[in-house]
Amino acid sequence: MKITEIRTAVVEANYDWTFIKVYTDEGIEGLGESFLAPGLVGIIRDLEPLLVGEDPRNVDKLWSKMRWAASGAGSMGGIVYNAISGIEAALWDAVGKYYGAPICQLLGGRYRDRVRVYADCHAGEALEALNSVMVARKPRWVEDEGEERFALSAEVRHPVHGRAYGDAGTDEIFTPEMYAERARQVAGELGFTAIKFDLDVPNPYTRDTHSGTLTHAEIKFMVSLVEAVREAVGDEVDIAFDCHWRYNVSDARRLACELEPYGLMWLEDPVPPENVEAMRQVTQSTRTPIASGENYYLRYGFREALENGGLDIVAPDLQKTGGLLEGRRIADLADTHYAAVAPHCIASPVGTLASAHVAAAVPNFLALEWHGMSVPFWEDMVVGLDGPVIEDGYITVPDRPGLGVELNEEVARRYVREGEPFFGE
Repeated sequence: MKITEIRTAVVEANYDWTFIKVYTDEGIEGLGESFLAPGLVGIIRDLEPLLVGEDPRNVDKLWSKMRWAASGAGSMGGIVYNAISGIEAALWDAVGKYYGAPICQLLGGRYRDRVRVYADCHAGEALEALNSVMVARKPRWVEDEGEERFALSAEVRHPVHGRAYGDAGTDEIFTPEMYAERARQVAGELGFTAIKFDLDVPNPYTRDTHSGTLTHAEIKFMVSLVEAVREAVGDEVDIAFDCHWRYNVSDARRLACELEPYGLMWLEDPVPPENVEAMRQVTQSTRTPIASGENYYLRYGFREALENGGLDIVAPDLQKTGGLLEGRRIADLADTHYAAVAPHCIASPVGTLASAHVAAAVPNFLALEWHGMSVPFWEDMVVGLDGPVIEDGYITVPDRPGLGVELNEEVARRYVREGEPFFGE
């Protein structure tokens, strides 16, 4: 079996979902998905000649070939791995179809048939849609769904991750009552046993969004959001909160310690991830578990943080950290330090199910992210399952060969990003 071609399609949803197909001379096609990035389709196109004529069953060899071919652009990290990760996932899908085995069996077999999902929640009703540099946009298809689904909130008028996301003043505050209402809906009505909210939302007491500092009043308001969620769902639902790398060490410590009574599943990215020692200082100062990893690449990106006690929970994004086998390796490395794995995931059902195959195959799995709640066509993007992708807060890992589903191309065409080819069309 030889690779003949690689093609892409980009769907404009809450983020850009970039799908990759690997075609072979035996008619087998592999499907994968990459995390968004500026210039991503061009990178995939540049990598294609490295793979044409190769045997797709040699997944790790081809992964290494792409890695070292891109070494001039940065072999240890960077957006080239967004492209490599999606291609690698497509190779696994093709290999699984060739051998008649689901991807999780190729990664070592199942520890579990069902994968627990945590829902990424937002208190507002707006459909959050961001481009490849995290700037809010209005998808051209929004008219099809109704303008009321896209009344941009203050939170998404500016890039929402990291520091300096706009002026401190805002005309919309997400209140504890709003957090509690959404928590009851997602845990009670939708059946999720784990949920996550952003904690770095507009705060009435914020003085400066650029400094990474927190006032006493800001921390108290953030604690009130957490308290409201805990009271709304009780002790049987796990709750986590994300800070998007926004704060300095001393204030992140204060916040984490104030949250200890609420039994968080984790506090995510309270400080920027590039300074591992800073992360360690926060982690070692509190009983609140600290999670990070969506911006680390390859197993090497996690090594120092695990060795020095800087992480309680690792959260690799398998659509950009290096792929599915690399995700398995990261989980194995974490397991040697008795750390749990909770993969970050903002993907369509294609990337989400690929991540679920890895989650099924590793012992130290905790929960997998779902970031598609506000996308009205999320569940419609794949075919081949007997029921919903997510049911009562769990994904049942498919038994069918490879990924276990195919892209619903009729739906994907409806929401394709303007100006991008649709698998060569």
